[in-house]
Amino acid sequence: MTTKKFVPCIYLYQGHAVKGLNDTTIVEMDPLQLVELYNRNNADELIVFDLSQGDMEEGHSMKEGHSGEHEAALDILKEICAAAEMDVIGAGNVKRMEDVKKLLYAGCRRAVLDYDNEGNIAITEEVSLKFGKDKIMASFGDGTSPQMEVLSANRDLLEKYVSGLILLNPHLIRETESAVSLPFYVQIRGLALNKLLEIFSHENVCGVTGNIINDNCREIFSLKRLCRENNIPVECFEAAFSWADFKKNSDGMVPVIVQDYRTLEVLMMAYMNEEAYMQTLETGRMTYFSRSRNELWLKGETSGHFQYVKSLTADCDRDTILAKVSQVGAACHTGARSCFFNQIAQKDYEEIDNPLMVFEEVLNVIKDRKLHPKEGSYTNYLFDKGIDKILKKLGEEATEIVIAAKNPNANEVKYEISDFLYHMMVLMVEKDVSWEEITTELANR
Repeated sequence: MTTKKFVPCIYLYQGHAVKGLNDTTIVEMDPLQLVELYNRNNADELIVFDLSQGDMEEGHSMKEGHSGEHEAALDILKEICAAAEMDVIGAGNVKRMEDVKKLLYAGCRRAVLDYDNEGNIAITEEVSLKFGKDKIMASFGDGTSPQMEVLSANRDLLEKYVSGLILLNPHLIRETESAVSLPFYVQIRGLALNKLLEIFSHENVCGVTGNIINDNCREIFSLKRLCRENNIPVECFEAAFSWADFKKNSDGMVPVIVQDYRTLEVLMMAYMNEEAYMQTLETGRMTYFSRSRNELWLKGETSGHFQYVKSLTADCDRDTILAKVSQVGAACHTGARSCFFNQIAQKDYEEIDNPLMVFEEVLNVIKDRKLHPKEGSYTNYLFDKGIDKILKKLGEEATEIVIAAKNPNANEVKYEISDFLYHMMVLMVEKDVSWEEITTELANR
């Protein structure tokens, strides 16, 4: 049976989260507050529907005022993707390949084509070949056209170029299963929670989304437990080792070393007992046992500095656990990012630079120059002259790389690439682009 997912939605309209596709009642002024709520309650994915007015006039120009609203929605979507601990699916306002690209570049794992819109059907093959089938979904069931006729007529297109569906009308579950073999999410507005088991009994239903999850997101843990009790597979950590497989210390605990999954920085060390271990696996948030307080300790419960599990690995003797986490805020109770800052002793040595850290450090210096201008600074000179000057220099440096590459001395290429990267980082600061966004985009290609 297909693994089932609990997938909340954010219906984004005029910068706020509203009730639904056809209901603009505001439910949350700041959509990022909902993201935090869904993070904490172990949501499996998140669908964001952009309901901003971005309709196209003839000639492919945005209606006056609508373009700005749509671009503002994309900026919020970018923040949502950065804050979400789960994959984000972007939907709404897709009319051409460029719109799909914007959703994916904002950080969405997948983009949704609206199959109640004939124009979206027409671009399916093109966007799938461009970005990959795994990046493309299709939604249907909210229009006035005969939905099943549309689905049946485009069965081959969907099977070849789309990775999954979002069914917006739950009354069409059986018909959808008969029409296509693709997995699909079902959007449900209102339903008794115990009816979810019936929905999940359908093989091709891979998840439930909509207000039934939005309004009951705090029940996701218990709903997953109910599913497991009824032999319905759900998204969760499947541990390769039981607690009995670990070698414990004299207190019956196992030490845990915690590491940032992005930078690999060591953040802290704590201890787990069996209950902390099981709760960590169930919730996806690091939970320890506090020896000083003699109680279970959910990291971040009071500070908000949660640690979301990315992986847990046992050492060779199974007496220590390495946890790679997504750290919210500071790991240390002192407010420091890492607990390891009290230097005991150090021998002089030449530190091998982490390339990404070098890029981050240079970018931070450039950011600081923009915030705190320094007299005589070439960086400030570029910012003062504006975007055209920055672009002119970037173009010149790109040309210098080409010229240097024609010369026999490879060092010249190295010097010119360094100059180019510096000017590129000035542009990144000017356009508010981070290295994390660049590396994420590269990793997703």
